[in-house]
Amino acid sequence: MENEINSNSSGWIFFVKVSFAVALLATGAGVIFSPTDLLVKGYMAVCALFLVSTTITLSKTLRDEHEGKRIYNRISDARAQQLLKEYTE
Repeated sequence: MENEINSNSSGWIFFVKVSFAVALLATGAGVIFSPTDLLVKGYMAVCALFLVSTTITLSKTLRDEHEGKRIYNRISDARAQQLLKEYTE
């Protein structure tokens, strides 16, 4: 059984963090400087924060589901290998 290490480079991690910060700042600036009343700005800000929150939650859930399937598949592969080993002996 092979060990897989899926790690991202430090450059990619930096890029992702900077991109997130720039997008968050740009959205915040767009909400603050929009020519609308305070109620509309508040609504847009809450919607933007909710969108960020649900995006993070979705990403984590999909990653956890994928990791769970990988672990299950590794266990199934190990069982199959053991059965084949016992059968061929």
